[in-house]
Amino acid sequence: MALTSHTAALTPAQAARLREVLEERGYEFVDKPYTLYAARKGKLSVAVYEKGPKVLVQGKETEDFITFLLEPEILGEAKLGYEEELDPEMFAPHFGIDESGKGDYFGPLVIAGAYTDAPVARALKAAGVMDSKRISSAKRIRDLAAKIREIPGIATSVVAIGPERYNEMFSSFGNLNRLLAWGHAKVIGNLATQRPDCPRALSDQFARPEVLARALKQQGVEIQLDQRTKGESDVAVAAASILARERFIDWIDKTSAAGGVTLPLGASAAVVEAARAVLARHGMAGLAKTAKLHFKTTAAVTGISNTSGTDSA
Repeated sequence: MALTSHTAALTPAQAARLREVLEERGYEFVDKPYTLYAARKGKLSVAVYEKGPKVLVQGKETEDFITFLLEPEILGEAKLGYEEELDPEMFAPHFGIDESGKGDYFGPLVIAGAYTDAPVARALKAAGVMDSKRISSAKRIRDLAAKIREIPGIATSVVAIGPERYNEMFSSFGNLNRLLAWGHAKVIGNLATQRPDCPRALSDQFARPEVLARALKQQGVEIQLDQRTKGESDVAVAAASILARERFIDWIDKTSAAGGVTLPLGASAAVVEAARAVLARHGMAGLAKTAKLHFKTTAAVTGISNTSGTDSA
């Protein structure tokens, strides 16, 4: 499969130099949210995002752009085609785990996992799989999720904890990190039944390492566990993040349509207004079926202080 999407971290100086090179080569600059700049030429698009900064290259000419422009003229190093030598662990058999919905007032908490080995990892990278947080289009999330599931040799698991069950479990666990650890351990256990010979699991670090290790032990799962910040740089974790996000946005869309109130993402002022609409239309029971009640948003909507007072995950 030809590479049609690629991302790379840049320094501010490299971002500035890339803009100069694009201008020199006749790229057309366009407006795009959250970017320092974005440009296109033919069927190739280049966007440099403020956060990082990072460059996202998309289109049929992605490989040529990386090989002949980005790496030699901007990055000063050749990585494309050498990923397995530079990061052998990403291509070794392992599970990648990530979650979606943790910081959203509305919607479920979704934990997903994917098993990858060298052929699967190559196919995921060729498909343009990346951290879901950097993909703003719901269609793109769904398209990538479909591609992920179609890859030969992959194994996946998705555990979605709907708001009503989430609220019960949060009260029981009394701590979001312990609830997250339970979900991660559940997904790892599900994957281990599909690929019992897999030696390692990798997740983004959300708590002290022993919290997840304890949850795995409680579920009887024995596996080497690695946790690190920015775990989504691993393609298995990135794939898991997309599968989790797909389930989350599907729930949001379906519930918004069924309840007659559009449920915004995050925990903003728009979320407060939507929560008031849900409360007015469906009562407190309806709010409990759509929202994570321990967020401060609940107090803002009902005027009743919650026990934890947490604003987000």
